[in-house]
Amino acid sequence: MAASFGIFVLAELPGDAGRVVREIQEKYDLKLARLTPPHVTLVGSSGVGAIPTDTPVARIRDALAPICSSTAPMSLAFGAPVRFMQTDIISLPLDPYGPLRTLHERIATSGLPFKPARFLFTPHCTLNFFKTLTRTTERELLALRVTSPVIVNRLQVYLTRDPQPAKKLLELELTGSE
Repeated sequence: MAASFGIFVLAELPGDAGRVVREIQEKYDLKLARLTPPHVTLVGSSGVGAIPTDTPVARIRDALAPICSSTAPMSLAFGAPVRFMQTDIISLPLDPYGPLRTLHERIATSGLPFKPARFLFTPHCTLNFFKTLTRTTERELLALRVTSPVIVNRLQVYLTRDPQPAKKLLELELTGSE
């Protein structure tokens, strides 16, 4: 969620996976680690763009609450780290065709306005964004594995207006049953 302007929907990573990702970010990209907690972006970077900043929080809550109340918490697995083409961005991918895609598509078709997206929906957690990688740090990052389950049990809605810090506007729990 870096270098952005808009309202993003995230799933912050609790538990061991979030702790491990935080440790990796603090070691390799402290600026990224200080922006927001470790997370997967559901709205704002791929699939659909950010929600315009003039969208009332009540409208966002009204659109997301029924989705959250009918979506069960999920336990997912990270894949091996990947480097985003022609950049120093390293991320941990998640399966783009499972329950996370269903959640993303429900949000995308919720009636909320979205800015255009530059990329197809590619769920991931970023490990390095700002730091220029050396060959050594690139190899180290690509060799890492986060084996703890990725728990998605809440959505967080953040307002971003770089260079100001992101501001959490709303948090909703996923309370549906499987």
